[in-house]
Amino acid sequence: MTVSLDLDAGARALPDEPQGLIGLTRAKMVAQLTEDFGFDPKQARMRTSQIFRWLYNFGVTDFDSMTNVSKGLKASLAQRYGQLQEQARPEITERQVSSDGTRKYLLRFAPGVEAECVFIPDVGRSGALCVSSQVGCTLNCTFCHTGTQKLVRNLTPAEIVGQVMVVKDDLEEWPSTEHGRQLTNIVFMGMGEPLYNLDNVSEAIEIISDNEGLGISRRRITVSTSGIVPEVKRLGEETQAMLAISLHATNDALRDVLVPINRKYPLEELLEACRTYPGVSNARRITFEYVMLKGVNDSDAEAKKLVSLLKGIPTKINLIPFNPWPGAPYECSDWDRIEAFADIVNRAGYASPIRTPRGRDIAAACGQLKTESIKQRASERRKSAII
Repeated sequence: MTVSLDLDAGARALPDEPQGLIGLTRAKMVAQLTEDFGFDPKQARMRTSQIFRWLYNFGVTDFDSMTNVSKGLKASLAQRYGQLQEQARPEITERQVSSDGTRKYLLRFAPGVEAECVFIPDVGRSGALCVSSQVGCTLNCTFCHTGTQKLVRNLTPAEIVGQVMVVKDDLEEWPSTEHGRQLTNIVFMGMGEPLYNLDNVSEAIEIISDNEGLGISRRRITVSTSGIVPEVKRLGEETQAMLAISLHATNDALRDVLVPINRKYPLEELLEACRTYPGVSNARRITFEYVMLKGVNDSDAEAKKLVSLLKGIPTKINLIPFNPWPGAPYECSDWDRIEAFADIVNRAGYASPIRTPRGRDIAAACGQLKTESIKQRASERRKSAII
């Protein structure tokens, strides 16, 4: 099997668009309002606080709804930044609901730029939203459907935050600070490698976690990486997010095949980055994700090696039954094999829950995301070849 690594593609340029307000951190919004309207620092901070709350706490879709902002300023905002609705929300081109309540959204950010996000109810304290950080992916992990889709580009902070906002619209969950809300956790486990888009991911997390806005605690935000070692420390320093590692193998030879970025950043380097991750402790454990592949990485010997490999790292091991997709080269481990693997890890003192597959019937489960436009084009090519 030959696998190419397009390692620089994650840094592809973003669209050259006029800057709106959605996607600006609080500090950047202060600077933007100062530049555009000539506010003094005190005015800029006050106006930013007002606008920030209306955008992210109340989820308004037009400037006229900002009742504590003067009529004149609202008119100026609309003239300068255009229609707020167009900035604030990507277009939902398809919405699917699984039999287990999982919701999958195909979102269009621009012509030809689509990505999926998934809301999973009853996870953590309430529900988790799995967001995408890129359209497509460069890493070619062989068990992952998303990895078969060529990278289009990084998503901007506005496009990442927009995924949260459009799902909150669908859940009818404004304002953000109400108790009993459904969306309480954010996981960067959708399309793309977040650490190849860390600048934008970091700014999005700053907005999502702001107490006067969406108000989701950084301890309820998890970023999953396949192992871009040089960026791991910066992720912890800049975001204080929880870290998850897409591991899936206990030796370099196998991981080179399953997660090809391992050829550039092998296990020894990756695990050292985990040991020194800022803030890691028994209260802030690193999650190691391990997909269960039949006859590939699911033996008792692999379970014991996994325990040995992670010794000394505050760890939670998440065992993931493989979720099939068309043309996948792997099968899911038998359930009794997964349970036997989990027993070995549990007896060693590691929390190792088996992730219940969610949304499989709508291809929304872990490793199944791939935009419908790409799937449809592939289907059309197959039909043409048959004809």
